[in-house]
Amino acid sequence: MSAFTSRPATAAMIAIVTVALGGCTVGSTASGPTAHVTPSALVATPTPASTPVPPPSAAVPTTTAPTTTAPTTPTLTTTPVAACPADPTAVDCDLQHRIAATNSYIDSRPGTVGYVLRDRTTGASYHSPQAGTPVWTASTIKLAMVVDLFTRNNAGTISLTDTDRTQIQEMLHTSDDDAADALWFRYAGDDHQAFNNDFPNYGMTDLRPIAGFSKFFPYWGFQKCTPDDLDRLIHYVLTELDPADRAYIVDQLQNVGTIQQWGVWGAGSAEHPGNKDGWSEEQGGWVINSVGFAGPDQRYTLAIMNSLNGEGGYDDGVATDSHVAELLLAGR
Repeated sequence: MSAFTSRPATAAMIAIVTVALGGCTVGSTASGPTAHVTPSALVATPTPASTPVPPPSAAVPTTTAPTTTAPTTPTLTTTPVAACPADPTAVDCDLQHRIAATNSYIDSRPGTVGYVLRDRTTGASYHSPQAGTPVWTASTIKLAMVVDLFTRNNAGTISLTDTDRTQIQEMLHTSDDDAADALWFRYAGDDHQAFNNDFPNYGMTDLRPIAGFSKFFPYWGFQKCTPDDLDRLIHYVLTELDPADRAYIVDQLQNVGTIQQWGVWGAGSAEHPGNKDGWSEEQGGWVINSVGFAGPDQRYTLAIMNSLNGEGGYDDGVATDSHVAELLLAGR
């Protein structure tokens, strides 16, 4: 409510002033604040004086009253704002716009791309239409291997050596295949199933080893999973894994070698990203995958799986994955 304060009359004031107060009320809507308009003028009308009578021979002057314009009521204009989702578990408005732009970009790119974006602060997540499609894991499965080796070591079922730990670091830093082979053959067990028996514990419930490509079965290099699997895996790393092991993995993923500085890395250095990438030319063409995190305290996780289907090569896949991360996470 607007308030007007009256001033006390002074001794010099003799004329009586009639004050006209004009005002208007502007209605409000539920989505915006109420506007208050202050009257534009307080008009004082003086008491008219006597008009002298002119001589008979003189022309009577004509007087024109001044024209006054009434105050104009201001018009309220509002800019439409995209509605936020009513569902509290949905991603926020900014991410919805980013997702729309990302999906439009993906439609213009070769191959098939599935991804899952998660906000660990709000619990909201987005699963693209291809998030449940199985794709060759390539080297992203090495992250699951590290999680399993640390878990078994902490449980006392295996004892990691200095050599083992060096090979773990090599797998994470440069995605070294020889290190992965050594650890897989050493710790897969007599039936070769030790890793695969444990992977579902870390969220990889749709992971499947594919037979017919290696004498040693199952083998880390020939397995398929979904973006949903990788989303659950990175979520497990950041929420369920032993704190010391989690800190080690986060540090390693934030300091990967240049060979892995793409994919989720595309979020930009300001977002402090970390990722484990995977790439290989498989039956059906190149697959280019990336799983990791970005933002303060690893707030956002992103899992991308890109099957080129013979429509493009390594460079195409790397460019797609990196730009997806940029569109979704840069500047968040």
